[in-house]
Amino acid sequence: MAPKSKAKTKELAPELAMRAEHGELVILTGMSGSGKLSALKAFEDLGYYSVDNLPLELIPRFADLVRQSVEIERAALVVDVREGIRLDRFPSILKKVRKVLPTRVVFLEASEDALVRRFSETRRPHPMGRSQTVVQGIRGERKRLDPIRNVADMVLDTTKFNVHELRAHINSQFERGAESKNLTISLTSFGFKNGVPSEADLVFDVRFLPNPHFVPEFRKLTGRHPKVAKYIRQFPQTQEFLDKATDLLKFLLPHYIEEGKSYLTVAFGCTGGQHRSVFIAEEIKKRLDADGYRVKTAHRDMPR
Repeated sequence: MAPKSKAKTKELAPELAMRAEHGELVILTGMSGSGKLSALKAFEDLGYYSVDNLPLELIPRFADLVRQSVEIERAALVVDVREGIRLDRFPSILKKVRKVLPTRVVFLEASEDALVRRFSETRRPHPMGRSQTVVQGIRGERKRLDPIRNVADMVLDTTKFNVHELRAHINSQFERGAESKNLTISLTSFGFKNGVPSEADLVFDVRFLPNPHFVPEFRKLTGRHPKVAKYIRQFPQTQEFLDKATDLLKFLLPHYIEEGKSYLTVAFGCTGGQHRSVFIAEEIKKRLDADGYRVKTAHRDMPR
């Protein structure tokens, strides 16, 4: 089962915060195929001096260079499984680096299915070795990287991100002067008969609403169709649920942002994932959009 999408942010130590104006380092790490190079390019576009695959032994020297440099104000580098067994030294090296420079570790990951698909699309072997299958490589890499994941300041699940969405997310989190609502919200509809999405942070059961499936003319339509939407909207419990669910989310979201969460998946489930859950997800999106949040919808079980 893929880990739940979550991100966490730790406060810098006071002495590092005071020296923040003298430089900043972001270390990108995580699973192969999770989008580290795309993220590194996004950092480069934001003005970070960017380095891919810098040997671990050179990171403290690099951090010291950034701290002393007049030209390099912010830097980002990638450290990953290509380091081999030397990765075991990462936590101790990170402690040394943080004494020199304010440093954040961003760990990128994705579900096993998403990683297998990405390796299949690129036709590249997994860096853990050609003697293993891609699945074996992914599982071995996840185990090897677990100690690094535990010291990360931010854990970002890129399963549902395309390249453009990942770059936009990096921009929203690290661009100077960005708005405070740096939280990407994914509203997912699903059918309980196919199971609850493993990545869901919050789950709402909307099977209490009248089911359009039992209206013959709606059976082949979805919750996006105006006629189906009008049918579901006519019931007083629909409006009451939309109002209360929106109020709850508007209460929770600022607290998630304050806690440092960068990605939230809210799932709405009905029986088949075709009518009620789809309608509710789309309606909640309109309400959160109007309040300035960054929201997208995904309909897992909706017929295409």
